Amino acid sequence: MRRRRESSVALVFAARGTTLDDERWIASGWRDDRLSPAGRRQAVELGEAHAGVDLAAVFSSDLGAAAETARLAFGAHGVQLFLDWRLRDCDLGELTGERAASVEAARSQHVYEPFPGGESYMRVAERVRGFLHDLSPRYRDERIAVVGHLATKWALDHVLQGVPLRDLVAGPFRWQPGWEYRLQVDP
Repeated sequence: MRRRRESSVALVFAARGTTLDDERWIASGWRDDRLSPAGRRQAVELGEAHAGVDLAAVFSSDLGAAAETARLAFGAHGVQLFLDWRLRDCDLGELTGERAASVEAARSQHVYEPFPGGESYMRVAERVRGFLHDLSPRYRDERIAVVGHLATKWALDHVLQGVPLRDLVAGPFRWQPGWEYRLQVDP
């Protein structure tokens, strides 16, 4: 009996660069924000770190800073960029624009319970799961890049690696020029 070869999609995730709100310690949520000069440097660094990597496509959150990061990092790669709202950060609702420390202090309360007027981190994971489901058949055995936000990364860690969301939102985050994931594709 012949065994079927396992198929997968190689996924490089990159968090959007530092924004103007980040530098003012403001929580952006779904608010469109722009990259700061440091964020633009991070996007260029991201592109340099992945120079020569063969990408089939680049997907990005449709929010300004993520889309700007994707364009700066991968624009010269010659691959198509797709903007997808499902890769957005968590909708903080009434806490959008508040001090980042206030949001960080409240995060663990919103793993399953939505932020007032917003959404929960579990809802972000459901959005990202839908994105991955739509993605997998088309990019079988290829490499793609995804640019998103902290909540997007947590959703990928949860969906693809089984890390509990409660553990993720309680932990620290440190920017780096990408994380590697593998999405298994049904034969």
